[in-house]
Amino acid sequence: MIEKFLLAFIPLFVAIDPIGLVALFVGLGTSASPENRRHQAFLGIFTSLCVAIGFIFLGKIIFAALGITVSDFQVAGGLILLCLAVRELVALGPHDRGSGDEFGIVPLGMPLIAGPALLTALLILIDSVGLIYTLASLLVNLAIVAFALCNSERFTRWMGKQGLRGVSKLIALLLAAIAISLIRRGWQTH
Repeated sequence: MIEKFLLAFIPLFVAIDPIGLVALFVGLGTSASPENRRHQAFLGIFTSLCVAIGFIFLGKIIFAALGITVSDFQVAGGLILLCLAVRELVALGPHDRGSGDEFGIVPLGMPLIAGPALLTALLILIDSVGLIYTLASLLVNLAIVAFALCNSERFTRWMGKQGLRGVSKLIALLLAAIAISLIRRGWQTH
């Protein structure tokens, strides 16, 4: 029983990457108040939970109905992440960011938490370990993400405003690299 849970937990932990999400979250929320950051974290986790559960039950049906593959999904997710990263990298300042305080649903909930890696892993895990273990490991991973995001303020106090701006740009560059990796992998397996 524990073995099946771990077989589901570990790939989802890697796909979600709670540690990396904290850095992304801090970078995304540089101009947001602590209360708004907590609200955006809740929105992101709730959105990713809804998307993941919906995908667990409807993913294969949607893919079959639309005639798309997991590779197509990786390329599309990678392109979205790349657009978000480029927008952050070329922004000249806070006034150019538009709704920079609203990031909980997009990009945090989808595609950062519930991105192509997580959704693909969910489809594979349901077939290999079953629905119950997959759902349980998803919930535990999202609880870890919630804990990590709720404690992200410590990073904010430690780094300061200039440090957060630097982290924001670095994270946007890393996000662009992740996006290119998703596109490349989707293209190679297509």
